[in-house]
Amino acid sequence: MDGYDVAQICQNGHVINKRSKSEPDRNQQHCDKCGTSTITLCPKCQNPIRGASLVKSGFMSSIYSVPSFCENCGSPFPWTESRLRAAHELAKGLDNINEEDRIILQTSIDDLVRDTPSSNVAVLRFKNIMQKVGPPVASAFREILVDVLSETIKKTLFPS
Repeated sequence: MDGYDVAQICQNGHVINKRSKSEPDRNQQHCDKCGTSTITLCPKCQNPIRGASLVKSGFMSSIYSVPSFCENCGSPFPWTESRLRAAHELAKGLDNINEEDRIILQTSIDDLVRDTPSSNVAVLRFKNIMQKVGPPVASAFREILVDVLSETIKKTLFPS
């Protein structure tokens, strides 16, 4: 069998079961990490959330990345929306940057999670503003955004 199973993920983005159809005994109504309810369908279009790959050979990969956006309708999943809201709230609360930098930062946040050609410009702008606000604020943004950034942007913004 080729294709994908259906993932069960909590509203905050914790993977509960990357194989909710083939291994239903691992499903949970609520997350054991944060207590929020779990979903298997996109809240906007009701398309199943892509889970782990199913392959004919019987080998099942243990690697699974939580998607940020629905592959069917393109809407952000609840965990992406909540992280974007948190990042925007953090940006609004910064008092050590001017209004122009605040607007640039908020626009950059949206471009960082979408992995588009604009993302490269957003990375440069974001890094420039993070130098102004300092390491504690940069660390807070990292904690909020790291799970919804692409691997490329993550490595560029927050090298290990």
